[in-house]
Amino acid sequence: MNRSRTSTTLLGVGLGLAATAVIVASRKRDAGAAINLFDAAEARSVNQASFTQVPIIKQPLPTRVKALARIMAGAGDITVDLLASGKVDLLASGKMASAGRSGGALKGAIMGFKRDGVTCVDKSIEGRDGPIKVRIYTPEALETAPRPLVVEFHGGGWAVGDLSTADWIASTIARDLDAIVVSVDYRLSPTHPFPAGLHDCYDALAWAASNMEMLGARAKRLGVMGESAGGNLAAAVTLMAREQGGPVIDHQVLLYPATDLRNSTRSRRQNMKGPVLVGNALDAFEESYAGKGDPTNDWRLSPLRARDKENLPPALVQIASYDPLYDDGVAYAEALRDAGVPTRLTAYTAMPHGYVNMPYFCRDAKAAMREVVAEQRKYLRADR
Repeated sequence: MNRSRTSTTLLGVGLGLAATAVIVASRKRDAGAAINLFDAAEARSVNQASFTQVPIIKQPLPTRVKALARIMAGAGDITVDLLASGKVDLLASGKMASAGRSGGALKGAIMGFKRDGVTCVDKSIEGRDGPIKVRIYTPEALETAPRPLVVEFHGGGWAVGDLSTADWIASTIARDLDAIVVSVDYRLSPTHPFPAGLHDCYDALAWAASNMEMLGARAKRLGVMGESAGGNLAAAVTLMAREQGGPVIDHQVLLYPATDLRNSTRSRRQNMKGPVLVGNALDAFEESYAGKGDPTNDWRLSPLRARDKENLPPALVQIASYDPLYDDGVAYAEALRDAGVPTRLTAYTAMPHGYVNMPYFCRDAKAAMREVVAEQRKYLRADR
């Protein structure tokens, strides 16, 4: 058995045992803290320093996150090996036989299961390059006011993930916001490098916007959201929608987004050892996705490099103090704000990268989702 498969199996054993321990653990509270760095109504003064130049505020990592970090200490090397060998599907599929459970159950134990009170239906739609799979989440409760539509792009370094990756996040939005959510199963690198996944995301967004009535989104208000690589895609399609004259997007949620690929920021250096996302894995993901593209000149790869950020929809940007992508999120939020876009930037000071995607390990995930829903309600609910 080769090193990649062996390491992946061992990682699966550890994650499976840890997930079980978390689910049956005591109810002792072990949460971090969040700091709102600026809000939509605040404008930066001329002499105010960028938050990329201010020391990153960090609270101690919660016990559960420390446990997860110990288990995932080698995940960065595994990711690099898999990308290099073209066997990234081993990580994406969750086929870790020694964990003693199915890949789907293991993934759910780490990343969360679909919430009660929401139904989901999978559908295949037509994109410019062929079929695109989407998952449609609909609240089971009776509609009391016209529902908005939110299009979700999952994370996973543009190389891993599928429709189930966003089950917890998407169903939480559907239930708590009382919205229709469409999650997109875009094509992944290295098999399909840039711009394949971006094209799928934009085409799915255009399809969803054109079918609001059929989907049950009668509020005629549209939001996008994404986490990590999905945050990059959400920011890019929002810029594309403005440049191409539609669809009209009313709000964007960017959770720990990658906004400037291959840029050596302070946080990428300080947090290069993780936990969860480590520097060599981040570099491998970005290089695999970019392919022959140029992240230093193409804003579709690096949204921060778009010259004009005016006339974009209001934004919520969340960042994590232990995340290499902390400064990516800060820089993009500040650029939006400086362009006159109402923007809220919140730092979760005791969290690693991907905290919203790991609700059973990261207690701040639920608080972060409450903030997401509250911000979406401001801009997407007709009855707000």
